[in-house]
Amino acid sequence: MRETLARGEREVWGENWCVPERAPPTDERLPAPEKVSYQIERWLASDGDKTLGGLIDVFQVKSFALIFILLLGPSATPLPTGGATHVFEIIAMLVALQLVAGRDTIWLPERWRKVELGTGGGRTRFVRGLTKVIRWVERFSRPRLRFLFDHRASNTVFGLLVFAGSLGAFLAPPFSGLDTLPSLGVVLLSLGVVLEDFAVVVVAIIVGAAGVLLEIILGRAAIRGIENLF
Repeated sequence: MRETLARGEREVWGENWCVPERAPPTDERLPAPEKVSYQIERWLASDGDKTLGGLIDVFQVKSFALIFILLLGPSATPLPTGGATHVFEIIAMLVALQLVAGRDTIWLPERWRKVELGTGGGRTRFVRGLTKVIRWVERFSRPRLRFLFDHRASNTVFGLLVFAGSLGAFLAPPFSGLDTLPSLGVVLLSLGVVLEDFAVVVVAIIVGAAGVLLEIILGRAAIRGIENLF
């Protein structure tokens, strides 16, 4: 029977017919995502507009996380901003809601698309300084639990956390410095998403939650102090 089958196979496929060998199993891992610091530096060195609209046009899907990093970066520093970053925080909340709604592209009013991010001496120095901090985080980061990222559900959670952190930064009293931790939480969270590092995401949630909790505690203490005066 076997000889008959073999003879029939040779007649169909020819005398040189043989069973194809299986390809050896590969253990190739997905390439690590490109470092955020390199992406920002390349964007700053390009000839395009250094505005929110220019950033969205260049980075497309990745622009969600990168915009959160650049918008909340100023208020994530320990220097009091005096409410000057409230516009950035409002834009971040609007973009976060679009992420929750499942949008793949960012919509912004034309006036907000023209907000400058990387032109001018002060702005450029700030963005470059922020890039150095990002590069320091990247030294200790590596992809972890990558299957949790870039899904509809995970993007919704990402948007909700960014909205909560941005709202916490927005509600912080001017010159109090209480917007630092919520903003830093959003920046770290966005970095964790871009780098696909779940450990950075966990640290970001802890930092952001601590900042919001500190706001609530100090806010209640301030209200009680004012009530005692009267």
